Amino acid sequence: LPPYCVSSSRHIVERQPRMLNFRVEYRQRTVELVLEEGSTVGEIKQILETELAVPVSKMQLKGWKSGDVSDSTVLRSLHLPKNNSLYVLTPDIAPTASTSKNSLQESLNQNFLLIISHREAQRDYSLNFPGSRTIQEMTLAVSGISYPCHHLSVCRRSSPANSQEPTEEVRTYVHMVSDSEGDDFEDASEFGVDDSEMFGMGSSTCRKSPMMPENSENEADALLHFTAEFSSRYGETHPMFYIGSLEAASQEAFYGKARDRKLLAIYLHNDDSVLSNVFCSQMMCADSIVSYLSQNFITWAWDVTKEANKARLLTMCTRHFGSVVTQTIRTYKTDQFPLLLIVMGKRTSNEVLNVIQGNTTVDELMMRLMGAMEIFTAQQQEDIKDEDEREARETVKREQDEAYRLSLEADRKKREAQEREEAEQVRLEQMRKEQEEEKEAIRLSLEQALPPEPDEDSAEQISKLRIRTPSGEFLERRFLGSCKLQVLFDFVASKGYPFEEFKLLTTFPRRNITQLDPGSTLLEAKLFPQETLFLEAKE
Repeated sequence: LPPYCVSSSRHIVERQPRMLNFRVEYRQRTVELVLEEGSTVGEIKQILETELAVPVSKMQLKGWKSGDVSDSTVLRSLHLPKNNSLYVLTPDIAPTASTSKNSLQESLNQNFLLIISHREAQRDYSLNFPGSRTIQEMTLAVSGISYPCHHLSVCRRSSPANSQEPTEEVRTYVHMVSDSEGDDFEDASEFGVDDSEMFGMGSSTCRKSPMMPENSENEADALLHFTAEFSSRYGETHPMFYIGSLEAASQEAFYGKARDRKLLAIYLHNDDSVLSNVFCSQMMCADSIVSYLSQNFITWAWDVTKEANKARLLTMCTRHFGSVVTQTIRTYKTDQFPLLLIVMGKRTSNEVLNVIQGNTTVDELMMRLMGAMEIFTAQQQEDIKDEDEREARETVKREQDEAYRLSLEADRKKREAQEREEAEQVRLEQMRKEQEEEKEAIRLSLEQALPPEPDEDSAEQISKLRIRTPSGEFLERRFLGSCKLQVLFDFVASKGYPFEEFKLLTTFPRRNITQLDPGSTLLEAKLFPQETLFLEAKE
């Protein structure tokens, strides 16, 4: 990209370069660097050559997330974050003695590789010990042996009757072991020399209590004992061991939400291996390893020193991981322990990504853990994507199901309302019919109870009444003048105009006949000899 860009208004605007921060560690030194992302890896090495006095040709710059890179690689192409941590390895350069005020302390913290030739067995054994380990009364750091590797030869001690001093031929050479080389560490007990005896620790008072009790019924109790013993031996700074069964640890690591899953690190300890103390104190208790395991792994541990405990572990592994993992553990000899198995949970089965043996360094252990994390992260991203898509599909399905349910509910309520309305209409219609039938029955009974209409030429006084209905029709009938008003009311009701709903009125003067005494006669009501009335509905 060009360093400058031109805006539409023709003003030149300078593009600010992106700066990257690097923290580079080399042995006991730390160098802080700030470079533009357009710089190359080679430029970082040139700066480090000046700062560390290490030739670029002998320098290996490690810690890149994308693996090893060339000196010509541009930092921008690596897509690095703002802050980065790297470290320098110099396999061909041995540290010089007394290079600083803290050289003795540094030596005590360094690991020494002792290559011991067993002349009688004609075999070589590689042993790795911290500089603080003693040869009788002298620590390795001040014994004068070469760092990081020293070659010794050993022969069987002469009999007590022989007063000659045991001879030891010492051939010394310096050999720097790079992080890519693999050292085969052998058990010193194979040539009859216990590592405790070799370093002046053969007294019975130094015997250690077992890391885990034999035939413990409860796995959680066994892990509590293991953690307490581990802390007692190597200090409180160590990985947080999962307290519980292997099955529970697997559930915790593999079967949660995809974003919450972790790798499972299974640490297998064996006190009979000469490598155990070094691996625990120098590797498992290193701050960087402890932090990395705590953040990215569920760490579960087991002690296989006792055959009963080892057999129990193999049974658990067969049950949870299959026979392949069990057979893998069987192939390792005692002197290859301790082991750190890195297990990743997959959809159909669990996969062992790596088996890290005790003959390693902190840098190599960290690189192998980071390599496993890269594989796991790639798989986790796929799992997260699949889980998100599945949850999205399930969300859509739930929403569709809920919408369908609400639609069914609305249809049900609508149908019930319609059914209620129809039922109400049927009920009202039935009531109306019953009322009409009742009215008709009353009308008929009234009609049948009416006295016969008198003849027009009857000798008695006749009252001729003409009644106009609300519809405009007229009802005409002759009544005896002596008839009661009730007979008139019954006649009007028999025609469908009951006394309770209609009132009978005269035209002029306007009188409400229905308010008169029904027992009075037509003559008394002055409805004689003829009268025109009209019906009006009561309010």
